[in-house]
Amino acid sequence: MMNKDIFVKLLQERRYKSVKDVLDVMNAVDIASLLGEFDDKELALAFRLIPKEKAADVFANMESSLQSVLVEALSEKELKEILNDLYMDDTVDLLEELPANLVTRILDASGPKERETINKLLNYPEDSAGSIMTTEYVDLKPYLTVGQALAHIKKTGIHKETIYTCYVIQQRKLLGIVSAKDLMTTDDNVLIEDIMETEIISVSTLTDKEDVAHQLRKYDLLALPVLDTDGLLVGIVTFDDAMDVMVEEATEDITKMAAVSPSEKTYFEVSAWEHAKRRIPWLLVLMFSSIITGTIITRYEDAFAAIPLLVSFIPMLMDTGGNCGSQSSTLIIRGIALNQVTFHDFFRVIWKEFRVSLIVGVVLAVANGLRIYLTYQQAGMAVVIALSLVATVISAKLLGCILPMCAKKIRPGSGTDGLSADHYHSRCEFHYDLLRYRNESISPVGIKNITKSITVTIAFFLHFSKILVFIWIYSYNIITYDIFSYCRQRPAVSVSITCRKELQV
Repeated sequence: MMNKDIFVKLLQERRYKSVKDVLDVMNAVDIASLLGEFDDKELALAFRLIPKEKAADVFANMESSLQSVLVEALSEKELKEILNDLYMDDTVDLLEELPANLVTRILDASGPKERETINKLLNYPEDSAGSIMTTEYVDLKPYLTVGQALAHIKKTGIHKETIYTCYVIQQRKLLGIVSAKDLMTTDDNVLIEDIMETEIISVSTLTDKEDVAHQLRKYDLLALPVLDTDGLLVGIVTFDDAMDVMVEEATEDITKMAAVSPSEKTYFEVSAWEHAKRRIPWLLVLMFSSIITGTIITRYEDAFAAIPLLVSFIPMLMDTGGNCGSQSSTLIIRGIALNQVTFHDFFRVIWKEFRVSLIVGVVLAVANGLRIYLTYQQAGMAVVIALSLVATVISAKLLGCILPMCAKKIRPGSGTDGLSADHYHSRCEFHYDLLRYRNESISPVGIKNITKSITVTIAFFLHFSKILVFIWIYSYNIITYDIFSYCRQRPAVSVSITCRKELQV
């Protein structure tokens, strides 16, 4: 990619011909990345030098803040030219990010037909397939020949988002699909209906966009048709949009698991104050949850005073439990994201994680027990800490695998769950109508955002799994404390090495 300083120097020297030559050979994504480093004045000037056939692609790959700057800086004619070359899904994404005054300006620059399509797409729930689909696809009639179909693609394909998959429709009813490979390798006089595939994989307009991305990945598709509740083709979702969805969902899940409120803006677009606001609430919750741990420690301060050495093992046990729980939850969340793990596998997962935790716990316990015995020469202490470690590992790993599956289970509308398409569509429509009747600003797929936030509590509950550590330690403390009392009353009794040492003191 070209150096920014060299590019700016060419602009300042008004060597526009050289700038155009550079921009002409650069990739649209690289140009967008380069322009992201310019100030507003340089940005507008450089953008006007981009070749017209490439300007829309560059604009679509820019950050929303840069797009806002350009919408304000460009003339009505320039803006209209860009909008005409933008695919409909990119236009909708742009409108969702811009402030109201700029949205009005873009709508004014769009034609009546485009405004109608935009309004339809904007009315779909935010996390649905309808919100990310494009209406620009290649449609064919079943009675066309291959030669006629190729001529149709040559005529209209330049305005479509993809031509690699063509959709055979009759009165908007999807009959089948034909790939570009099939068209180019078949004789021109063959009818489309004779070569089209009728086994169609499709989704509803209300299907969660994350499920759409999974479908594209699962079946290795370049595009996925989107049907309305009547089974009519209304658009397609392409793989590039699916990639954006998967990145967005992964980022959202990671931020929530880290106890940070997610943001659609980039790291540098978010101010320090906004970063702090997103982090402080969860940090306060986690901080005050530690009061329980402190209360428990205070309750048994006499036992700790009797054997101060026990206190030194608390951080190790707590951290080990947290690390084990994080391992399990990470693997299960990943499995759920890839549809490798479902709630139906609940007991299989528990059984497997129990075996894993038992092996891990025993290995860690033996290693740590030997270390304690060799260091302090106290067999009883080594055994109790080893048992505590085993119990902690098992508890943390089981908790780490159970919570993500439970959060997934209570998430409504996460997929068809083996139901027929008509049943699923009707179910979504019922939920949607019910929520609208209640005047709630959420949809069936929007419910996912509420329930998905429960995954944030995984970190919270993993924190409380530390209590299990204390239960084991305190059990030992109580027993030891009672033995000490008994030894002081009856010094002649034969007790453990630890007790004898304590009595000598």
